[in-house]
Amino acid sequence: MACAEPSHGDRGAAVVWAAGAIAALLVLAAVVCWLGAALVVRHRAAGAADLAALGAAGYAMRGQEAACARARTVADRMGARVRGCRLVGWDALVRVEARPPDSLVGFGTATAQARAGPP
Repeated sequence: MACAEPSHGDRGAAVVWAAGAIAALLVLAAVVCWLGAALVVRHRAAGAADLAALGAAGYAMRGQEAACARARTVADRMGARVRGCRLVGWDALVRVEARPPDSLVGFGTATAQARAGPP
């Protein structure tokens, strides 16, 4: 029994399909990394806001100027920038923003707010 010869029109079709599948997987991996990096920036902003508010609350007895200076110091060390800081009674209200790395084109800044009071 003789085997049939393969059709010449199908040669290389598997290579094309494999190349397409690899390209699709690379695009998917890039999108996942891009979104993951955005999520990290968002969490960094939230953490910076929390710690800056705690730092400001610890300095609340020294007045708003000292408390907000402390909040700026904490936020700067965490790679964020204070966009708003005020004391309401003994509670510190802080708003910060964190910028993504320059390699993440298309993302804006992530903002977060936090409130902290004395222990």
